[in-house]
Amino acid sequence: MINTDSNKQINMDNLAPDIRVQTFSEVATGYTPQQAKAEAMRCLNCKNAPCVQGCPVAVKIPEFIEAIKNDDNQKAREIIEQTNLLGDICGRVCPQERQCQSKCVRGIKGDSIAIGRLERFAFDVTAPNSTAPDSTADFTTPEPDAKGEHATNPQLNTKKVAIVGSGPAGLSCAATLAQAGIKVDVYEALHDFGGVLLYGIPNFRLPKNIVANFIDNLKSKGVRLYNNVVVGKTIKLSKIYTDYDATFIGAGAGLPRFQGIPGEQLSGVYSANEFLTRINLMHANRFPTFDTPVLIGDNVAIIGGGNVAMDAARCAIRSGAKHVTILYRRTEAEMPARAEEIEHAKEEGIEFKLLVNPLQIIGDDNGFVKSIELLKMQLGEPDSSGRRAPEPIPNSNFSLDVQTVVVAIGQTPNPLIRRQADHEQIPLNFNTKGCIVANEDDFETSIDNVYAGGDIVTGAATIILAMGAGRKAALSMIDKFKTHKQG
Repeated sequence: MINTDSNKQINMDNLAPDIRVQTFSEVATGYTPQQAKAEAMRCLNCKNAPCVQGCPVAVKIPEFIEAIKNDDNQKAREIIEQTNLLGDICGRVCPQERQCQSKCVRGIKGDSIAIGRLERFAFDVTAPNSTAPDSTADFTTPEPDAKGEHATNPQLNTKKVAIVGSGPAGLSCAATLAQAGIKVDVYEALHDFGGVLLYGIPNFRLPKNIVANFIDNLKSKGVRLYNNVVVGKTIKLSKIYTDYDATFIGAGAGLPRFQGIPGEQLSGVYSANEFLTRINLMHANRFPTFDTPVLIGDNVAIIGGGNVAMDAARCAIRSGAKHVTILYRRTEAEMPARAEEIEHAKEEGIEFKLLVNPLQIIGDDNGFVKSIELLKMQLGEPDSSGRRAPEPIPNSNFSLDVQTVVVAIGQTPNPLIRRQADHEQIPLNFNTKGCIVANEDDFETSIDNVYAGGDIVTGAATIILAMGAGRKAALSMIDKFKTHKQG
């Protein structure tokens, strides 16, 4: 029965915990049409739309929700696609509770509108495999005229853009450019396309067919994608940006951070990037059916408290671990992970050891992990991030028996592009954190017609911010192509 209390969100159904820990199938099953309409009816359609102000890409939220109220799901999708072509992805993985939903007027006296769930619904019911009568296969590209040119922007047909990286920033940039009729080549270092959407986010949160469908759609629009191309190794960065009218660098933040404690070199210690890539992209949980192994002991420790840590913990429990423990040096209130992901992890039997900090990882005589030494912490005054800083409690050391340790404390941009720029004396500016410096308004870098966006500019951030950067960079290119004669 659907809840009729206007102050309460309509719940979304999930697979039962005892079932989902045995499979990588998607946990959240999505709204039914009846649930979506009931949730949409809660929207007050505010004139000043504070929710839109909280959206990094300014989706017209009240308008698409109004379309769902009127049973016009196709229109709802089209409204979202005006600013966000990957609504089915954002509806699943974006932290709406900290963005658009945090501004919702409904949230003052009750639950905010479930904007993310409604966004996902609008895309799911209009997807190619949907049984909905208004099903659509893709986003719209202007039809070419008799000469093969796009009548709306004929001056763009001769332009070529290179995109480095096929993650959310690169895909969003490619799609926006393709819509305008611009030729696009995407260069990806891995053997498959999608970046962090593919290797970083597990199937139980983001089914891989959604990413694959978007990639296929790009190909159908003439976008060419090249895999196994490491810009800075297999091809020079200078060749990329001199062979194209413009270049977008969206290579992400793929360099993992470690704590620098003793024992991190032991067998059984992984960065979250490696651990998740082995499982999500290379199917290590199904070794030896697939060639890539991963060492998962009976007891697994995950260091960190963000969404990546939750993903790693939940992957470990699905890959054969008997007991998985999250180790975090603050309390749950300070955890950066989404509340939904924390709740799901707890439902799946994952233990949370809070206010602890790893001191060292201890190995056996063969160089494999056998335990981790921890120190109890307490919270002091807020640090520069606004969170209360953890302080050690003297003489509170204790050990935890584990065979696998996954470090999920963040990542930084891969230094390969910076090294290539230095080697070739390319005047591409970087900040002290190794991020490319780009203009906030148009995302152009220190090199004319070279743009950058996503985690390689901001450091590790959200999917929606990366997608927004890719779209805005593409729009900047398009505007420049229209108003300036290119060589």
